Amino acid sequence: MQKGLNTICVHSGDVKDTIYKGAVSPLYMSTAYAYEGLETSIYPRYFNSPNQYFLAKKIAELEHAESALIFGSGMAAITTAMLSVLESGDHVILQNQIYGGTRNFIIEECHRYGISFDFIDVNNLTLLESTVKPETKLLYIETPSNPLLEITDLKLVSKFAKEKGILTMADNTFASPINQRPLDLGIDIVLHSATKYLGGHSDITAGAVASTEAIMNKVFSKAKNFGGSLADQTVWLLERSMKTLNLRVKQQTQNAMDMAEFLENSSFVDKVYYPGLESNPQHQLAKDQMLGFGGMLSFELNEKRDTVKFFDSLKMIKNVLSLGGVESTVLSPEKTSHSLLTAEERHAQGIKSNLIRFSVGIEDTQDLKQDLLMAFSSDH
Repeated sequence: MQKGLNTICVHSGDVKDTIYKGAVSPLYMSTAYAYEGLETSIYPRYFNSPNQYFLAKKIAELEHAESALIFGSGMAAITTAMLSVLESGDHVILQNQIYGGTRNFIIEECHRYGISFDFIDVNNLTLLESTVKPETKLLYIETPSNPLLEITDLKLVSKFAKEKGILTMADNTFASPINQRPLDLGIDIVLHSATKYLGGHSDITAGAVASTEAIMNKVFSKAKNFGGSLADQTVWLLERSMKTLNLRVKQQTQNAMDMAEFLENSSFVDKVYYPGLESNPQHQLAKDQMLGFGGMLSFELNEKRDTVKFFDSLKMIKNVLSLGGVESTVLSPEKTSHSLLTAEERHAQGIKSNLIRFSVGIEDTQDLKQDLLMAFSSDH
């Protein structure tokens, strides 16, 4: 029987309390386990402590994957997954607009491994075709993208890659498995910064990778050497947090739509980036491949407004790093997530100094609107 999302979030991946029959998963803190008398030797660095093992099953089930692994951070998940399928002499094609940390890893580290790369518009089939080389082994995408919420056509990309014998990897952090499941659309490997929506309370740092058993065996082979496993106490907190994942993300998605419409009609805002808006040029594509448009949006503050004063004037919405928490947050991508890019690179991606990334929480939207209106008017 196919289980519903709330049921999967609450019950899948439970560690059964066989001694005291508790309602929640017990926490196994040990780093030392017997190596005889068990079906499998348990060693936390090998991602197979009870809490790690069962939480990976929850994530795999949510993403419709055969297998998954939990990592110490989103970047640990991304870098380990990439280096599991790439080797010296290989070439990787990446979506031009991706998280700044991922881009920085590619630019600073890949040449050390003899891996070449190109950043392009992956929705452009002609450009994609001309960029492929005999040594191209991976096509990396992020959709919706950080920070302008660009949508990549997952079916188009996966079909193209399969015809060329190229693996595909998608960062699904912004959508979460509640709003999008890339594996169902032909993508080979899905990634998450579990720090964001999976954790959802701005108190956990984690990452996740999910795919087929065969691919995840390769990922595990690298992961155990790189040592990016997650401490079991944090694993336990993440599993607890994910029980409300569907409820949280659905409310955040509903709120984001309301806020996007409010901002689009505001004279204080020049432009809103949100795939749920009918005015968005990629609205139909997002509607076709997403189950919901997500809780993230970005907007450009009117250039006549003082961005610093706007941030300082917010009372409820927090001007902090990260995203995906139950509380609403804003930040300047120029100063944070994409600060490692040069000014020219940010300009080429359309990231302006007045761009504000807005992670919409679960608060009542009338209160969020009031907070924004007061901040918008702060320089008058």
